[in-house]
Amino acid sequence: MTVALMWEARALDGRGADLLAWARKQELDGQPLRRETFRAPQDRVLVITWWDAAYDAELPELPEPTGELVSRAVHRWRFESVDGD
Repeated sequence: MTVALMWEARALDGRGADLLAWARKQELDGQPLRRETFRAPQDRVLVITWWDAAYDAELPELPEPTGELVSRAVHRWRFESVDGD
C-alpha cells in the first residue's frame, strides 16, 4: 500500500522564502518513495511524501517550524492510495 503524508504550513508575512528553504532542508528518518515540495500564495508551503507502508504505520514526518517562521500550527493529513479509479 502507498501512504501519502501531507504537511502544510503558512509563513508569517514576508517569510515564505525562509519557510520554503527551511522545509527543503529537513531530513527525514527514512527514505520516502517520493517527496515533493510546493509553494502557494499567502506564503504557504506544502510537502508531500509517499511511503510504501500500511496506513497506520509509524512514519517520519517533518517537524513544526519555529514560531518565528509560521503564522499558525502546521496542518497534517494522511491518505492511502486507491487503485482502480
